[in-house]
Amino acid sequence: MIQASQRHAAGGWLHNKLIRPFLDLLKQGVSPEKIALTVALGISLGVVPVLGSTSALCGIVALRLRLNLPAILAVNWAVYPLQIALLIPFLRAGAWLFRVGGPKLTVAQILAMIRASVWHTIVTLWSATLHALVVWAIAGAIATSIIYICSLFILRRFWKSRATL
Repeated sequence: MIQASQRHAAGGWLHNKLIRPFLDLLKQGVSPEKIALTVALGISLGVVPVLGSTSALCGIVALRLRLNLPAILAVNWAVYPLQIALLIPFLRAGAWLFRVGGPKLTVAQILAMIRASVWHTIVTLWSATLHALVVWAIAGAIATSIIYICSLFILRRFWKSRATL
């Protein structure tokens, strides 16, 4: 069981490493829309079912859309456990969507395959990964929209409350 001090420490870390930097961006004049887009894309791109690709994707998107690079990478790194957790569901959903037999692997088995031979893993899981990417693109578009709207609502409320102080 997690003790209250451990929960407080975890909450403090979350606040210091994720929440406070985004609030500082608001104070620096970055628009709530840009911050909300950074958060939404950081989360959505952070769960792409291709291990090892998310930092590069976030970097490219941040540069192209003129988003804060450290902020999008912070979100990307924060959702890394979610990427691992969603890898198998994306692979299975892709197999279901394309009506093919998907790989019957666990995350541990996939990581072991990568450690043994990255190239062999890419070749072996190529079509399953493409199918998973289609599912991610569909789910990601919806999730990005929802996360953007919710983040924007929260940031605008915070922005207004800071302006009235």
